[in-house]
Amino acid sequence: MFNRIVVGTDFSEGSRLALEAGRKWAEKWGVPLTVLHVIQPPASPHMLNNMVFGWQEQLKKQAGEDVAALVKDFPGVVAEVKMGHPAEVLAAEADANTLIIVGYAGHSGPDSHHFFGSTAVKVVKHAPGNVLVVRKV
Repeated sequence: MFNRIVVGTDFSEGSRLALEAGRKWAEKWGVPLTVLHVIQPPASPHMLNNMVFGWQEQLKKQAGEDVAALVKDFPGVVAEVKMGHPAEVLAAEADANTLIIVGYAGHSGPDSHHFFGSTAVKVVKHAPGNVLVVRKV
């Protein structure tokens, strides 16, 4: 079925639910599980120029510690941190035999279609294989 599972995390409740689902499926199928956090750089070059030298390394270091803490109770899980647009990086991490799991923010109200149009939908749209979107019920 799948030879690998990649769970995207932004440390939200939705991504914690995605991690739990990923852990269960990886265990059931006996496949490797990777938990990936993607740091999105500032969109404005002006903001980038005003940041302290080495900010990327500092952000990656802190995020790496946070992801490692998130998976510390799950032996064998690979924790990764990358830079870029979250949906693009997640989609690029996969092939047709990879299951990507992401959490759904669960926004509601008149603009909920706008919020759901962010990372989860973009991953579904661009992933080369299957994507499971997990949400709190």
